[in-house]
Amino acid sequence: MRTVSSHRPRVNPDDSKTGATHMSLTDTEFAVLRATISTRGTVRMALLPITILSWAVLAAGVLVLTDTALAVVFPLAVLVAGFEAIHALHVGVERIGRYIQVNYESLPGAPQWESTAMRVGPALPGGGIDPLFTVVLMAATFANLIPIAIVPPPVAQFGVLAALHVLFIIRLVRARGAAARQRAVDLETFKAIKAQAPIPKPPVPEM
Repeated sequence: MRTVSSHRPRVNPDDSKTGATHMSLTDTEFAVLRATISTRGTVRMALLPITILSWAVLAAGVLVLTDTALAVVFPLAVLVAGFEAIHALHVGVERIGRYIQVNYESLPGAPQWESTAMRVGPALPGGGIDPLFTVVLMAATFANLIPIAIVPPPVAQFGVLAALHVLFIIRLVRARGAAARQRAVDLETFKAIKAQAPIPKPPVPEM
């Protein structure tokens, strides 16, 4: 009686585990990065009204309750802090978006949101938005000078206060220009990083 061989090809369990882990990590990273973009974008939008409201309350208090010219530094500090938080969130979101665009959207069948938004964004109505809200913050900065315009301080104090406000306006202008170039710069940077990344060696089959 002939015995039927029950021999099966040996499967290395480590290979399947590695593949499953790799897919799981990739999917998880993509989901986490998209969630991070969504959360940071929402926080950035909420920060503007919070910053402007806090500045307005403090600036009104300075205007009504004190004659000390140097007090305008406090509402200015609120504007600076709010802008730096908004700027950091925006830069981080854009950088994550370019990472997704290079490392995920280049794959067949992958979502193409970042690539599509980068191509058609400027051509859409309202595409030239100000993601850092620099116009609003610049207007608030000029308004912050009203107390020292009503009651001019000594020339030395006026010069110092005016210089602080001008420096912040310069910061706004430079940041706006950098934000307009960031997508293209980050995209090329991530492409260069990906091109230089070493290609992983395939596993050696067991003998």
